[in-house]
Amino acid sequence: MIQISDLSLMRGNKTLLHETNAVLYPGHKAGLIGANGCGKSSLFALIRGELHPEQGECNIPKDWQVVSVAQETPAVERSALDYVIDGDKLYRRLQAELSAAEDAHDGVKIAALHGQLDHAGAYDIESRAATILAGLGFANDAIARPVTAFSGGWRMRLNLAQALLCHSDLLLLDEPTNHLDLDAVIWLEKWLQRYAGTLLLISHDKSFLDSTVNEIISVEQQQLVSYTGNYDAFERQRSERLRLQNLQFQKQQDKIAHLESFINRFGAKASKAKQAQSRVKQLEKMETLLPALAASQFSFEFFMPPKLPNPLVKMEQVQLGYDDTIILEKLHLNLVPGSRIGLLGRNGAGKSTLIKLLAGEKEPMQGIYETSAGLRIGYFAQHQLEYLRADDSALAHIQRLDPKATEQSLRDYLGGFGFRGDDALGRVAPMSGGEKARLVLALTVYQKPNLLLLDEPTNHLDLDMRQALNMALQGFEGAMVLVSHDRYLLTSVCDDFYLVDNQQVTMFDGDLDDYRDWLLKSDREKQSADKLATGKGGADKEGAEAKEPKLDRKIIKRLEAEFRQATQSLRKTVQTQEKKMAELEAKLEGIEQKMADPDIYNADKKAELKVLLADQASCKVAQEEAEMLWLDAQEQIEAKQAEFDAQVTG
Repeated sequence: MIQISDLSLMRGNKTLLHETNAVLYPGHKAGLIGANGCGKSSLFALIRGELHPEQGECNIPKDWQVVSVAQETPAVERSALDYVIDGDKLYRRLQAELSAAEDAHDGVKIAALHGQLDHAGAYDIESRAATILAGLGFANDAIARPVTAFSGGWRMRLNLAQALLCHSDLLLLDEPTNHLDLDAVIWLEKWLQRYAGTLLLISHDKSFLDSTVNEIISVEQQQLVSYTGNYDAFERQRSERLRLQNLQFQKQQDKIAHLESFINRFGAKASKAKQAQSRVKQLEKMETLLPALAASQFSFEFFMPPKLPNPLVKMEQVQLGYDDTIILEKLHLNLVPGSRIGLLGRNGAGKSTLIKLLAGEKEPMQGIYETSAGLRIGYFAQHQLEYLRADDSALAHIQRLDPKATEQSLRDYLGGFGFRGDDALGRVAPMSGGEKARLVLALTVYQKPNLLLLDEPTNHLDLDMRQALNMALQGFEGAMVLVSHDRYLLTSVCDDFYLVDNQQVTMFDGDLDDYRDWLLKSDREKQSADKLATGKGGADKEGAEAKEPKLDRKIIKRLEAEFRQATQSLRKTVQTQEKKMAELEAKLEGIEQKMADPDIYNADKKAELKVLLADQASCKVAQEEAEMLWLDAQEQIEAKQAEFDAQVTG
């Protein structure tokens, strides 16, 4: 296990952690959360041995293999697949030793190395690496391309793939979803649920934390505070703890006031001197409690747009693409005030292309595209962080938008985005990614848009800022189009989802759970289609229309009986898992109803809460397993049905 004892950690002259303690047990999956700059990444550096504490200890078992994601990607000509495999240092070392042994014709060593390679998983390493790359969004033909052909975000995905491929006892992931789209986030979530080692995860994505961790370690006032359960459970427990802490603080303040009153009234009286001195000593010994600081430092809202024309944007039969490549076609979409649209779809399907059309960065290839005269666009995308002027301050950026505004009013406005005091006057160049994202958001909001286009707005934002953005979007009165991998944000602020798939943009009838199911189903259908296509070996595709059976009735009946017998256990599995999923759903509802009761977070019910949290976690795991078994059985039935149809039709 990881044992942190009386740990104090500093960066420069800033104290990050002070005499704190924490324990992470083997096999546990913990989310490490806290405001930007509180010391989360520094704690990771300490665990990796890159930093040393000012005092105290951080003990990790010596035989543990610790793996984390590299922050830099060398510009090499290695293929993406080979680069990912290079991350497994043990495999590459054994491979080099085997080559040397073969050159030396050392049969004994060759045999021994083959055994070690087998134990290290060498003989399926390429397929495992290819599977991970596919899950992270790389197309089949992309894994053969050199690393230099990929942009920065895709290179970070390669580094993540390296970390996932390696054997690890402890896996450290620092904001792994920042460079992923929703599909890849869902895949990574499933991968981490199956991960058998110990996980320490830094993330500001509530939904991702809820689905992957069973413990939260929160950095609060230079201390590591542990909470049992996922992020939802953490919010409930912390809310109750802060409430009790505030009550305790208030009681202490009342007692201090009472003691001071007594001392002031009777300190000079000889008859009361002894009692007064006793109270002075009592006051000196009293440990001052800090009030619970639960309020966020971020607070802003969208201004009412000067105009709200209807419709804001109208498009009919629009075709979009690059050069001769068509990305989207037959687009029909009207954006009116109050539209709150979330775009869903696989990576590369065209979500960002559509956003760029709406932002005026692309022109339609064909069709009708009309915008209202009063249209005011607020566009946020990650690439805009690069357009900030490095030598200017946050205040200078906002002053360019409104030269007539007073400096104080602009500084007050920037304060809502976390730029207070001298922070508003500092240069952009040394700012973190989160600070730059907050500044771009501040500039976007200040322009009073009536059409808001948000392309992954939460990347680099911490939980408090994400919540502030969420609350602000609730009150936005214009039209909004959002692309995000943050499911909590999508669910909270979007009224409608549109699916971008197969060059079309269509209304998606369902929620994000339905979208996850759609992804799983379409992946399995594609795999089945690939298998069938491979099995046919280039058979004639003409005559795709239904064929008449060429066998006599007796043979067909025999084949039907064989089909029923072959699929009997699979159909039973489908029924069993459907029943199990329904039972687990009902059980989860019961657990969540109990956890909604505020009394369950009282100290005397700690044991009962622990049982509920454990039951909730096990139910969710069982639910996922049942779903996967159900899908697998369905896929096998469909494959056998296809074989039967092929036999009957000849």
